[in-house]
Amino acid sequence: MTAVVEAHRAAKNFGQVEALLPTDLTIGQGEIVALLGPNGAGKTTFISLMLGVRKPSAGSVSLFGLDPRDRRARTRCGVLLQESGVPEFLRVKEIVDQFRSYYPAPLALDAVLEMAGLEEKSDALIHTLSGGQRQRMYFALAICGDPQALFLDEPTVGMDVEARRNFWRRLRDFAAAGRTLLLTTHYIEEADAVADRIIVINKGRVIADAPPRVLKASVESKRVSYDAPRAIVDTDVAGLPVLRIVNADGRASLFTADPQALLRELFDRGFDLPNLEVVGASLEDAVVGLTEERHG
Repeated sequence: MTAVVEAHRAAKNFGQVEALLPTDLTIGQGEIVALLGPNGAGKTTFISLMLGVRKPSAGSVSLFGLDPRDRRARTRCGVLLQESGVPEFLRVKEIVDQFRSYYPAPLALDAVLEMAGLEEKSDALIHTLSGGQRQRMYFALAICGDPQALFLDEPTVGMDVEARRNFWRRLRDFAAAGRTLLLTTHYIEEADAVADRIIVINKGRVIADAPPRVLKASVESKRVSYDAPRAIVDTDVAGLPVLRIVNADGRASLFTADPQALLRELFDRGFDLPNLEVVGASLEDAVVGLTEERHG
């Protein structure tokens, strides 16, 4: 597999702060990779090294076998950042056409607008776009140069559920032609739906690198969840085989390595368990478990 990004003992310090510890990593052509981890874990620092925005303090990073700051490498990339400054009183098609002119072999304007789902908004002024529409415009700017590698930082912020799922489909379609995608996201279900490889980074160190199914299978516990009118606390399940409790959206989730024994004990204690569900671990469970272990 042809390497798109290669890092060899790449590290980055900001004064006495070690933002990224020495890291070896290869991302190949055609891979869809999600970079996950808590805020301040080192994700943005790592991407800035890949894109040549910053230089590593030690080690090296290459992009298409070149220095990431090399124009020949940069013209083969598209980037979608959380915030991008664009003139607010241009029309959508005008800003996309302007960005197309920066690349040697851009996609046709109509094709870009269609891929981004912006055909009906092509004549709209940028300042009139909703948050989700603006994200799709940034996606259009990222793909208009027909990049071989696409870097996406929180690409679906501001989108509703339906728009997010449509956007996932567009990402998979874009990657189907052998393009490489690297995204960071706080929506872990997004990483599970789109990526075929998950890299978890915490405290500047890569702590996991595997397909989503492998990470989920590594979690030994099961999730027992049910509707709960009040939050469940440790004293409610004292003496039961519960590893962790999560209360969210009116449901209690109890993590256990022995769901049968837990359920038996809950019923014996007279627990009411409406809308009971027992499932294997999610990708979020796996990532939270990994990062919590490293927090000590």
